[in-house]
Amino acid sequence: MEFNTKKSKKNRTLGNFDPDPRSDSPSDTFLESPLRSIANKGEPQELPLFDFDSMVVATNNFSMANKLGQGGYGPVYKGKLHDGTDVAVKRLSSSSGQGLEEFKNEVRLISKLQHRNLVRLIGCCVEREERILIYEFLANKSLDNFLFDPSPTKRAELSWAERFDIIQGIARGLLYLHRDSCLRVIHRDLKVSNILLDEKMNPKISDFGLARIFEGTQYLANTHKVVGTLGYMSPEYGLAGIFSEKSDVFSFGVLLLEIVSGKKVTRFLYNDEHLSLLSHAWQLWNKGKGLHLIDEALADSFSSTEVKRCIQIALLCVQDHAENRPTMAAVISMLSSETELLQPKEPTFTFHNPSKFDQPSDNNPSSVCENTMSLAEGR
Repeated sequence: MEFNTKKSKKNRTLGNFDPDPRSDSPSDTFLESPLRSIANKGEPQELPLFDFDSMVVATNNFSMANKLGQGGYGPVYKGKLHDGTDVAVKRLSSSSGQGLEEFKNEVRLISKLQHRNLVRLIGCCVEREERILIYEFLANKSLDNFLFDPSPTKRAELSWAERFDIIQGIARGLLYLHRDSCLRVIHRDLKVSNILLDEKMNPKISDFGLARIFEGTQYLANTHKVVGTLGYMSPEYGLAGIFSEKSDVFSFGVLLLEIVSGKKVTRFLYNDEHLSLLSHAWQLWNKGKGLHLIDEALADSFSSTEVKRCIQIALLCVQDHAENRPTMAAVISMLSSETELLQPKEPTFTFHNPSKFDQPSDNNPSSVCENTMSLAEGR
């Protein structure tokens, strides 16, 4: 594989840009390892490199009026490219220690992943100290803006039919990551705020900064640094740092219960007591009262058969032991058929500590304990 250096910034891409280790520019050395890793796995992809000045113009100098939100990586802005294309511009915060690795990971992965239920990366900017990712702009922002709005009227804008379509779309995106792409990818941070919606309410999985590639027939991996979001972590990952595609399946099950109920897993109250959303859902389902879990904003405008089936599938996905959870291929089959489902056991574990972590955010009152965290692994 041979790289050719493009001297014109306008035409530079990650597919043909050869970093020069002798250069004084951080942008030249920064992407060398990820680029060579990508090249070694197949044909290089054409991912444009944008200069910083164009990002300043696109975002109106990163103005507050253009700001869409704030994540662990850094702020995200709405921008407009010179050709009129609307984009989302994610700028790495200088104080984000882990952000640099997430940036490299996202650039390395996204050039190989293309699916209608994954967010598309348009390009990136690596100039001086700046690290910026440029994505397609999705008009309806993230799923949590609808699901967790205090107003029932706002939540009702997301009908059950749309919720069910979103559930199926997320499942298809995960199946692509796990089995159908040229890589085997574990997302490791699937959560409601990482599901973005386009103008037609089609879901797109975003934020691959924590994703990991599995090689060959590898099934399990172990990490000394546990990263992810409380409430969505599987027991084996949260406690021992062991992850697999079944870790994503667990997160999907949690997300599915949130979509059905309109309730956050990270701050769920029942009878004024902290109670796991997972346990509450199982108790209702076990008593034959699964429909009591449905978001009250939907009133009676839902399919009771689909709702009950989704709850049962979600409970199968959040089983304590990974081997008892279905694959995403099985989940998609269960969602699209009427075959009899297995009976789930009560989930007894939730990686969740409300007294320590469930404090409302001043910056985003509708979001509680949804920041991605790094946790020291217990050994």
